[in-house]
Amino acid sequence: MPRIYITTPIYYVNGDPHLGSAYTMLITDTLARYYRARGWETFYLTGTDEHGDKIAQAAAEAGMSPKELTDRVSTAFRAAWDTCDITYDHFIRTTDPYHIRYVQELLTKVYETGDIFFDRYSGLYCVGCERFYTQKELRDGKCPDHLTEPKLIEEENYFFRMSKYQERLLRHIEAHPDFIRPEGFKNEVVAMLREPLGDLCISRPKSRLTWGIEIPFDQRYVTYVWFDALINYLSALKYKGEDVFTKFWPEAQHFIGKDILKPHGVFWPTMLMAAGLPLYKHLNVHGFWTVEGQKMSKSLGNVISPLAMKEKIGLDAFRYFLLRESVFGQDADFREESLTARYNADLANNLGNLVNRTLAMQERYFKGVVQPLSDPVPELDQRLAATFAQAATEVEHHVANLALSRALEAIFRATDQANKYITETAPFTLVKDPASLPRVGAVLHNLLEALRVAAQLLSPFLPDACAKIFALLNLPAEQIRAYDLPWGKAFVPGHAVQKPQPLFPRLV
Repeated sequence: MPRIYITTPIYYVNGDPHLGSAYTMLITDTLARYYRARGWETFYLTGTDEHGDKIAQAAAEAGMSPKELTDRVSTAFRAAWDTCDITYDHFIRTTDPYHIRYVQELLTKVYETGDIFFDRYSGLYCVGCERFYTQKELRDGKCPDHLTEPKLIEEENYFFRMSKYQERLLRHIEAHPDFIRPEGFKNEVVAMLREPLGDLCISRPKSRLTWGIEIPFDQRYVTYVWFDALINYLSALKYKGEDVFTKFWPEAQHFIGKDILKPHGVFWPTMLMAAGLPLYKHLNVHGFWTVEGQKMSKSLGNVISPLAMKEKIGLDAFRYFLLRESVFGQDADFREESLTARYNADLANNLGNLVNRTLAMQERYFKGVVQPLSDPVPELDQRLAATFAQAATEVEHHVANLALSRALEAIFRATDQANKYITETAPFTLVKDPASLPRVGAVLHNLLEALRVAAQLLSPFLPDACAKIFALLNLPAEQIRAYDLPWGKAFVPGHAVQKPQPLFPRLV
């Protein structure tokens, strides 16, 4: 049985869920639904990252302990994803006892091999990034992300011999060109690996930070947040059992935003090498969303909340817009007018109109009862069936390559053709001649098949709407799941479908 292990970044609990984190969740949820529906054994992980300087500072500013803050915000993330019907299999917190134990086990293992050493270090530290920067990495002397001047810190710490694995990682990437996708981000990591990499500071003294996982071989220190957080991808599987780990880790696909490329593309694989573990299968990197051309910011008041969008236009419409308007790996821009235009053109006028017209005619002309197909099959009917077969083939190809917008484009080309088929066959005119009723029944039967296949293909993208379409078609579960069911075999003549219900009322 094919398998896939899908992971999101674990979200830092210093803010609420927003458009950026929702985008990652909707991509991964769509893929998890897609592969489950096709019989793949799937494990889908998300969670929250809860240690480090920023959490300690945020908690102090809020007048509460770090644990109180992380409990509150982690609960808010989980509630948001549950409300958005995200179908994750496990939600991990880096404060979970099993994760802490596994981080300490892995630290001990790497320490005992000699790949962790103690040294004095002087470096430029950005609190916002919780990492040291070299002068070369700064922009005009400032952190490129936070645009603040890092603090010069000199202290003794533990270091991971990351440079030891630099050449080995470079060879692996060259041997596996799709290890990091899309290619532009692979090239960024390769460029990093062609420069001196240095070693990674993986501890923080308790004199400066106490909120972290204690270094097991030196109680004076806690673990650097990235050496802690990345390990969640292993600890969650280990928690589920060695058999789960053995099955799923070789099929791991990480999904991240481009701002955390270096930790996932450099730190993490070298850590795995040092621990003697296989590398993940793919690192999939997406771009950022702006709002009206501007970066999202609380001060600008332009932060998009997934829960607010669900209330405003419905979750499926929000899902559709984000997945259809973006190209994986590239930046995208959120605009209300673009959302309204896309909703009305695709969801209301195309898909919604097709469902409504088909079921309305089926009810009006035959009281909802399905009629036989034409025999022999006319060319128009054959072309319609071929259009949907082609869409299914394209969807499989595009999903495998993370081109979700192109997969949706293929499906909506097919539903657009089904709407044109109504115009070409003109059942509303044929029905005026009693002798043409068998042909009218066959045309509507073909349109019901079009709705079935469209709903199967769209179900991972628009789960709520497609569940409603399946309910209107009144099909048993086994036929809904039968992706290889031939055209014309789903509806037995005499089967009754439901009266139409509005799926996507137009937005104004």
